[in-house]
Amino acid sequence: TERFMKDWISPVYAFFDPIPKIVEENGRRAHVFKCQGKGCKTTVKRYLDKGDARSTGNMRKHVRSCWGEEVLRAADEAKDANEVRKKIVGSVLRNGSITASFERKGKGKITYSHRQHTKAETKYGFQSLMKTGRPEYYIPSKSTVSRDVRLVFARTRQRIAKMMKEYAGRLNFSTDAWTSPNHRAFVAVLVHLEHNGVPLCFPLDVVEVPKV
Repeated sequence: TERFMKDWISPVYAFFDPIPKIVEENGRRAHVFKCQGKGCKTTVKRYLDKGDARSTGNMRKHVRSCWGEEVLRAADEAKDANEVRKKIVGSVLRNGSITASFERKGKGKITYSHRQHTKAETKYGFQSLMKTGRPEYYIPSKSTVSRDVRLVFARTRQRIAKMMKEYAGRLNFSTDAWTSPNHRAFVAVLVHLEHNGVPLCFPLDVVEVPKV
């Protein structure tokens, strides 16, 4: 391991335990690198008998998703893994700040860009913003959120329908109409009932009023 460690100068190594575990599977030896992120239990395995035994591609991929794109970009600008470990990793684990890693270097001219972000930049930029100082947090994809919202809506609708069918008292219905700023008219239908002494109100539907 010590022989290999001399070549581990890439900044990305700073986000993993300095000394990896050595495992053997089916006669093949491999290094197992464990992420240092708080609460993160992810490991990256690298087999020693492969041509890309020194590749850091999978490590960078994990750092990007766990620590954030901005943190990884700051690490790439550092001199070596030791600098990243002291200024960036240590700072994030201590207080969630990576300010030290973004200190201006040199006296060059500062430039700004108003170019619209690409889809990939938007994705990683949001991940970085939400996970700065909290690299262990899991952020679901938009498709996962969309699926869960639809599932919650369907189950809530079934529960309200069951409650209304089994309700022993009287149900009171009301409507409310309004016009949106873009001159489109809507009508909402609501139901009012009392449950365990608590007055409840549920919106049942919102429909757009067609033009006459």
